[in-house]
Amino acid sequence: MKKSLVLAALSLALAGCVSLGGKNDAPAVVYYVLGDAAGAPKEAVPQRADVLQGGEAHVPTLLVLDTAAGSFYDTDQLVFSRSAGTRGQYQFARWTERPGKRFAELMRTRLDRQGAYRVAAAGGHVRGDLLLDSELVEFYHDASSQPGQVRLVLRVELVDLKQRTLLGKRVFEQQVPLASYDAAGAAQASSVAVGRALDELTAWLATRR
Repeated sequence: MKKSLVLAALSLALAGCVSLGGKNDAPAVVYYVLGDAAGAPKEAVPQRADVLQGGEAHVPTLLVLDTAAGSFYDTDQLVFSRSAGTRGQYQFARWTERPGKRFAELMRTRLDRQGAYRVAAAGGHVRGDLLLDSELVEFYHDASSQPGQVRLVLRVELVDLKQRTLLGKRVFEQQVPLASYDAAGAAQASSVAVGRALDELTAWLATRR
């Protein structure tokens, strides 16, 4: 009986729906900003100089598509899992932007900061040399144990638009332990996972040049 009560309490805490009073005492929804927790900006890498135009180095234009996400992850709610093959959503915790859209913004900012490409969003009037396509395959709080960990799986493809060839594809995985067993801990660990995934992505792109 005692074990059942403990499990029930943990279930309520994860869902963020604990209320000790009446119906009007339900917790307010908390909105979290997904960030790139990689630390201070790094120095820009040397620009490409293998193609010259008018005596000046030609820096390739990289078009970055919005990051796709599965329908269950394409939401502003934080996602968790208590057991393999199951998914749930925090009731009173939200992202300020959907993770796919926000990840793409962070990715463009990081790549532009590196200086190796002229970075632009795909789908506009800018013509590009390269195209980066990405998908958040998994992005959730694995709460099968306490405090659990954020699991991020990112799939990317790099395409040469001039030659119409696939230059490479890669899957990046991150598992970041939570500091606290709640939505705030999940949000913080998610930003760390994003930063580390972007670290690996930028390093991988440097090998594609």
